[in-house]
Amino acid sequence: MTILPREFYSKDTVTVAKNLLGKRIIRKIGHNEISGIITETEAYRHNDDPASHAFRKITDRNKIMFGDVGFAYVYFTYGMHFCFNVVAKDPKKAAGAVLIRAIEPEKGIKIMQRNRGIENLKNLTNGPAKLAQALEITKEHYGVDLTKKSRLYITEGIKLKKISVSPRIGIKDATDKLWNFKIRI
Repeated sequence: MTILPREFYSKDTVTVAKNLLGKRIIRKIGHNEISGIITETEAYRHNDDPASHAFRKITDRNKIMFGDVGFAYVYFTYGMHFCFNVVAKDPKKAAGAVLIRAIEPEKGIKIMQRNRGIENLKNLTNGPAKLAQALEITKEHYGVDLTKKSRLYITEGIKLKKISVSPRIGIKDATDKLWNFKIRI
């Protein structure tokens, strides 16, 4: 499996969000490897996107969005959940990231079920917080280089059939932007 190179993420954030669909997330935990196919993403840009963490200014939380592409941006939300993003942006833009909203589990399903405390495969990784919990992605993964084989990285995956496009989920601003992308496997 070929790891996605840094250049893959150095395009418009919306383009990268679409291109990440069908790619494979690999997570290594000790001697175990768990993985899944990315089935849902959302794009978040900079000063043209009021829903983005990078819209107003650089903070300790969002500073990675302003840095080099291909790194993990993990944040804590609602005082209880982590969300996993990939820094991705056009070189002419100041900031951007793609939220990984869902995956289709492939390898290490029992580990994911144990991490989530559930048996139901349908609800195992069908949301950004569920995905992070299933893959044990935490603030320790903030800044991980996803373009290198390590404890967390993204590789080539499967061929796509059809991409569904809709407004992003759970936001109040910029609801007109159709930057949520999904596939069915």
